[in-house]
Amino acid sequence: MSLAPRAVLVHRTTEYEELLARHGTHGQAAFFLSSRGRSIDEVARRHRRTQQALADVAAAVPLQWRRSRVERADLDRFLFGPEDVVVVVGQDGLVANAAKYLSGQPVVGIDTDPGRNPGVLVRHRPSDAAALLGAAVAPGGAADELTMVEAVADDTQRLVALNEIYLGPPGHQTARYRLGPDAPDAPAEPQASSGVLVGTGTGATGWLRSLWQERHSGLRLPAPTDPRLLWFVREAWPSPATGTSLVAGELERGQGLRLTVESDRVVAFGDGMEADALELTWGQTVRLGISATSLRLTV
Repeated sequence: MSLAPRAVLVHRTTEYEELLARHGTHGQAAFFLSSRGRSIDEVARRHRRTQQALADVAAAVPLQWRRSRVERADLDRFLFGPEDVVVVVGQDGLVANAAKYLSGQPVVGIDTDPGRNPGVLVRHRPSDAAALLGAAVAPGGAADELTMVEAVADDTQRLVALNEIYLGPPGHQTARYRLGPDAPDAPAEPQASSGVLVGTGTGATGWLRSLWQERHSGLRLPAPTDPRLLWFVREAWPSPATGTSLVAGELERGQGLRLTVESDRVVAFGDGMEADALELTWGQTVRLGISATSLRLTV
């Protein structure tokens, strides 16, 4: 007998909850904010909207379904199952935070603060939850298949991300490495830089777009469902031992970028989740390209 679907509600601690955890009481938190020219009223209102959205979405889960909740900080310790329907209740970035831990489960994005969030990934309101949950498990249910990026190290460490993967020094030093196409006998260039960013069409609304604009790049930004990535080297340094000829490009399905570490330590993390990073050291090689897994975002 197959298991009933499980609705997994993904959320994050609100600013109001963080203030209470730090200051102990509502009054002390209000005093702290007022001393900095802010009012706690709007913070508390956003908290109440979030809590109401979570309650409304939980009430929309069919009675025969199983259910669970996970906070953003616990995503790397939560075990998602193949029968899960993941309901992200919050901001767009929370969808990206959850995406790296999924393997094809349908995702529903619920916006808790319309007008404040762009709504690129959290496209729906809490009142839409019941219909969306039904559509998520219906055969042939409509969903956007959003391209993801992956990094695979030579020791089998693997990292996937919805927006971008960054490889670089863990602090403010310079990373040294050799960079080139992931192909037999392809030349690799020794480089010294502040890191390499490989991004998707979903990430083209964020960090990737910033680099693209800064470079006045002639490359065409991908759309979220395009099987194409863009990559940029940040602040490559020319020297007698390091070059700057390979600083930007695009990757299609089946193509890859290969980086061999020539520093004591390089980290790779996805979508800003620095606490869940790959640790790479001298001589290790990592390949970057399009992930075989995509994000199924219910529409």
